[in-house]
Amino acid sequence: MGIGCSSGTRVPSLAAAQVRPGIEVLLSDSAHLIAGKRLGLLTNNTGVDHLGRRDVDLLRTTHDARLTVLFSPEHGFLGKEDRSGLPDSRDSATGLPIYSLYGGSRSAAVAALDSVDVLLIDLQDIGARYYTYIATVVQLMRNAARAGKRVLILDRPDPVGGVQVQGNVRARAGDHDSAFVGFMPVAMRYGMTLGELARMANDILAIRADLGVVPASGWSRSMYYDQTKLPWVKPSPNMPDLESGIHYAGTCLFEGTNLSVGRGTTMAFQLIGAPWLDPGQVIARLDTTALRGVEIRATTFTPIAPTDGKYAGTLLRGVQLHVRDRAVYDPTKLAVALLTAIRAAHPAEFQFRPESFDRLAAGPELRTAVEAGRSLQEIWDAWDADLVRFRNLRARYLIY
Repeated sequence: MGIGCSSGTRVPSLAAAQVRPGIEVLLSDSAHLIAGKRLGLLTNNTGVDHLGRRDVDLLRTTHDARLTVLFSPEHGFLGKEDRSGLPDSRDSATGLPIYSLYGGSRSAAVAALDSVDVLLIDLQDIGARYYTYIATVVQLMRNAARAGKRVLILDRPDPVGGVQVQGNVRARAGDHDSAFVGFMPVAMRYGMTLGELARMANDILAIRADLGVVPASGWSRSMYYDQTKLPWVKPSPNMPDLESGIHYAGTCLFEGTNLSVGRGTTMAFQLIGAPWLDPGQVIARLDTTALRGVEIRATTFTPIAPTDGKYAGTLLRGVQLHVRDRAVYDPTKLAVALLTAIRAAHPAEFQFRPESFDRLAAGPELRTAVEAGRSLQEIWDAWDADLVRFRNLRARYLIY
């Protein structure tokens, strides 16, 4: 069983030119920015050039600068951890210290800035408000500003494109020290690169860091990641491919419910399911206006050692999403349609986890609207004014 609303699969033709990430632009075109400097580097497994060579190794062979210290975000330096409290460590290849900004010693990380003249930041973002990398970047920018250190973002494409802006908008900035998820006042899908987000954060959060952005050469806002000719490196353990990345701005909301999002499978964030779910009833209740550009079908799956602890080893009934026309697909609208359809089909079984859901949804408004039975159109329309204001704000910080 499946239902969709599209005119067939539509994927823009691949770009003719190789996109060069910021690390390549820095070393080939802007090496003067680091000449004679001691360097710190915040990165993980995504910090590679188009041939897959690590930033760490490329910078170590740069004779005019010296890499002295490394920092890592959530999921660790290797990008394989999916737990909190990650400790400080060392890079096995170079022996350089790695200060974890997601659970390590904060005082040690701050003290490490004494051995740095310029801080480089190279992380692959996913283009959705729930990702924690911008919070880690802001944390390091604040420390750099206090220490009087220059910060350079080595930019990368927004993998889900830089045009579409979708979902609700956080009304104001939160406290990044207490909320790694969603503290920035942005839309669920914001259509910005990490460098552009850092420019916005530096301004609206009054960080006042000495900030520069080395852009990704050859990338335009309309390009998705599969048009860049860059290798897909999983930016986190449960982000297996671009398909998951496109759905993530919507389906991540289900992390705040008692449904699985497919963690523990090879299709995380493309699946929604539970032992009690009746896919046929859910699909039958879906508002077809939410299905533009996407196909939804009934499926079964079994999470193996899921890091969210949901239904390990249990056969789940659920739905699978597949993008057919990404130019018109809105994953945030589909997520709300799924929430209302599942709640209508399973009023006794479906549960919000309010604290988690409200953190993802930027407050209780979306949850209470669904619980009150408000229409989808009413919920979506309530986002419009904030989206207009956000687009206007966002325009000040765009680079590409």
